[in-house]
Amino acid sequence: TAEANPADQAIYLRRLLSELNRAGYHYFVIEAFDQLWKTGDEGDVGAYWGVYDVDRHQKFPFTGPVVEIPQWRILAVASIVLAVLALAFLLIDSSGLKQRGRSFLALIAFAVASFLVFVAYDYSRQYLGLLEYVLGFLLVIAALGVFAVLFVEAHELAETVWASRRRPFGSVQTDQGFRPRVSIHVPCYNEPPEMMKRTLDALAQLDYADFEVLVIDNNTADEAVWRPVEAYCALLGPRFRFFHVAPLAGFKAGALNYALDRTSADVKVIAVIDADYLVERHWLKFLVPHFAEPRIAIVQAPQDYHDGEQSLFKRFCHAEYKGFFHMGMVTRNDRDAIIQHGTMTMIRRSVMDRLRWSEWTITEDAELGLRVFEAGYSAAYVPESHGRGVMPDRFIDYKKQRFRWAYGAMQILKRHAGSLFLGRSNTLSAGQRFHFVAGWLPWCADGLNLFFTTGALLWTSAMLVAPTKVLAPALIFAFPPLLLFFAKISKILYVYRHHMRVPLAATIGAAVAGLALSHTIGKAVIYGLVTKTIPFFRTPKLREHGGLWQAMAEAREELFVLALLWSAALGMVLLSEMDTTDALAWLVMLLLQSTPYLAAVLMSLLAITPPQNPELSLAAQGH
Repeated sequence: TAEANPADQAIYLRRLLSELNRAGYHYFVIEAFDQLWKTGDEGDVGAYWGVYDVDRHQKFPFTGPVVEIPQWRILAVASIVLAVLALAFLLIDSSGLKQRGRSFLALIAFAVASFLVFVAYDYSRQYLGLLEYVLGFLLVIAALGVFAVLFVEAHELAETVWASRRRPFGSVQTDQGFRPRVSIHVPCYNEPPEMMKRTLDALAQLDYADFEVLVIDNNTADEAVWRPVEAYCALLGPRFRFFHVAPLAGFKAGALNYALDRTSADVKVIAVIDADYLVERHWLKFLVPHFAEPRIAIVQAPQDYHDGEQSLFKRFCHAEYKGFFHMGMVTRNDRDAIIQHGTMTMIRRSVMDRLRWSEWTITEDAELGLRVFEAGYSAAYVPESHGRGVMPDRFIDYKKQRFRWAYGAMQILKRHAGSLFLGRSNTLSAGQRFHFVAGWLPWCADGLNLFFTTGALLWTSAMLVAPTKVLAPALIFAFPPLLLFFAKISKILYVYRHHMRVPLAATIGAAVAGLALSHTIGKAVIYGLVTKTIPFFRTPKLREHGGLWQAMAEAREELFVLALLWSAALGMVLLSEMDTTDALAWLVMLLLQSTPYLAAVLMSLLAITPPQNPELSLAAQGH
């Protein structure tokens, strides 16, 4: 278990030689020079145990104090410079942060900078061949990506917990006299008629005088599905209009554009909800008055769910959703950079007529929101829930929903790269560009993590064949993903428990549900970067639960990777000598790398369990 540390080596040899000289012994120092050829038999200890390096330079002095890192002053200066640069970036527009938040960001900046400098120094002290230089280059790229994500996560945490002020928007509960006509658009495809009727009943009970409802059923082939909805709209009265259109291109965006063309001329505000949403009576009354401000083009309320207590699977999903709507959206709203999502959203009619919904992307809502900002308008986020829908019933649907969001994000980043990265839009603020890029950066990290997992499996295979030749830099490569994993988990635990006041069980559930989506998000990011478009796929509602075979089928990719990672870890335990820090660190990394895949299998198994409280889901009752 010895390690080749120059300071320990100097202390050992100097003491030994001093005792030998004092006793009058004659001796030879056999290991005069580092001998790299010994790596295969003795590992780093044998290769680095010389008094001189391979270039015949003395590695440590035989007199005077022993300094473990002789270049510590240079390294300290480099750490400080990097830390100051990182902190300057983190503290841009930090006037809304309390001093505790600034101190936290300073701590993160200096810790990251010190680690980067130490890793670079430690790696540079090794004898490097072509393979090591290539790996070092990849390590630099990976480290930059990891720490970029770490900075983003730390910045969001600081602005969530230690914000000194907020951009205030809330429910307007006084009659201000601003009551423009509203057109509510409900796109649907192959939705259960009973669920649709409940959605329409909630809209009919809205406490708002002047509104219309347009239901657009696009491409549903079975008349038994859409005819009852058409009849129910007629029963509810003239303010409800139903359209069945087949064929209709453009998926949801096409349906919304179709409705826009048929909206009454005197409408001033367009509102959109999903087919499963039960809105509250005061939704329009409390939120529409924000449009009295001429620059406000979007008013957005959170996406929420009324079946979150139906099963343990849905409790975990519900908790995971909350993080975005009660943390990410709140901090984004402070810089007028919210992500528009296509339910519980309202758009100014004049802006909507000009911009319309984009049919080239599968996340037309987020893309429209960005174009609204590019057009110079503003948005308001009201953090109170004003309606609730139905969550995915099966793990595969939960994954498809997140795949669609992540894939669409990559589409948007590519199409709007000039505005987001090159500053071609004079109307987008630096804060808006930051949030649109930084907000999706953790998803990009999931994409890179797929490559890291593949590399880790290949590297482990090489270790099992020639452990002493490949294991040496394992600790350096294992540390960045370990650091990012613990940072993300720590953030979730702290923010959910101490800021959002979420119970511990729900906090753990949110972490498990989020981890379970990592593989899916990573795939979506890669697909989104290398392809132009994919067909839109909806999130089915009220799906039947299957058995164990269904669960395994819906998580088959994650189960396969999980088996590979666990096999690699088991191979290390059985075939390698686990007696070095590098080996133990690599083993821990393999096991932690498997946790997202284990979480996916667990979520898939939870999804097939029967609902614990089916009476809590109104939609389930209707079904």
